[in-house]
Amino acid sequence: MQSVYLDYAATTPMDPEVLEEMMPYFTEMFGNPSSVYSLASRSRKAIDRAREQVASALNADVSEIFFTSSGTEADNWALKGIVERSGVPGAHVITTRIEHHAVLHTAEYLQKFEDASVTYLPVDAEGRVSLEDLKAAFTDKTVLVSVMFANNEVGTIQPIGEIGKLCRERGVPFHTDAVQAAAQLDIDVKALNIDMMSMSAHKMYGPKGTGAFFVRRGLKLENLVHGGGQEKGRRASTENIAGIVGMGAAIERMKARLPQERPRLTALRDRLIEGVLKTVPHAKLNGARGEERLPNNTNFSFIGVEGETLLLDLDSKGISASTGSACSSGSLDPSHVLMAMGLSHEQAHGSLRMTLGRGTSDEQVDYVLATLPEVVAKRRAMSPLWDERLGSVPGR
Repeated sequence: MQSVYLDYAATTPMDPEVLEEMMPYFTEMFGNPSSVYSLASRSRKAIDRAREQVASALNADVSEIFFTSSGTEADNWALKGIVERSGVPGAHVITTRIEHHAVLHTAEYLQKFEDASVTYLPVDAEGRVSLEDLKAAFTDKTVLVSVMFANNEVGTIQPIGEIGKLCRERGVPFHTDAVQAAAQLDIDVKALNIDMMSMSAHKMYGPKGTGAFFVRRGLKLENLVHGGGQEKGRRASTENIAGIVGMGAAIERMKARLPQERPRLTALRDRLIEGVLKTVPHAKLNGARGEERLPNNTNFSFIGVEGETLLLDLDSKGISASTGSACSSGSLDPSHVLMAMGLSHEQAHGSLRMTLGRGTSDEQVDYVLATLPEVVAKRRAMSPLWDERLGSVPGR
């Protein structure tokens, strides 16, 4: 039995070269960068180098990069920091119905405790935001727009450049959660008119517990973490030197590999999509196709099969996959992303996300395409209601 990992959107294995760069900062180079002696100076230099690596990958200035504990922290900082700094009574935030919970739950917090109002933009059947809906949502109290660069469940890429342009024309800060996109796409924050962007190291073969936050120079927002003067006085707490070194090393290596890795993953993704739709009756692809989808993402719905049961069956065959966001995998509720895209409860409950990465090979895709149809067929055959359901499936 093969072992096939297809949950790279949840997390990635550490790049051995990234780990090698991190190791000295766990042992002999342990100095606190806030101190003044030479051991501490080496730690400060390591942070400075990592900041340069992240800035270079994004076409940003080093002064615009801040290190956090995660992409979730960066999302919280963006929303809370802007609303709290705005001073606008009833400050208005625009976001979407398919954001990661790090944004959605923060928006709910702002509504409850900061008297903010929030507009949740709808999406189309492929998970795409309408620019016309965005234009119509602006008010004279709008202080922030937050739209995910690419969805973590279905991989749909939003028109970020156009959204950034609309926000810049109206003088409204634009934040994007790029936790998934930054690991798969070449992003130029200046060209796209992005004001704030959240990233996470463990999505790009770096360490868990480390994120990065781009904040355009001159943009004012309140601090999220209060205490010492770290991160230029913007984010208190003794720095995670090893994690920050890992973040810089990971994004630099990711950027260097993109010209070869993106087309390779795109080809594997498309072969997997075509194979599943051909071999599994009544399978449905969720999300966009082609260039408007992340190169490593696939997401399907299988009528008559529970996603959680399907995961267990695949796991018994050595295949690791997901039903959606890793942060919600313990929930039995249907995906809020799929529901916002207009899927039925049954379609949402029967969803399967398979995301590819550096370790994914042609042979592994072949194995999945040989295994998945049998697993789905077996589960459907065990359902006494499958024939009844099938009779109502369109196109039978």
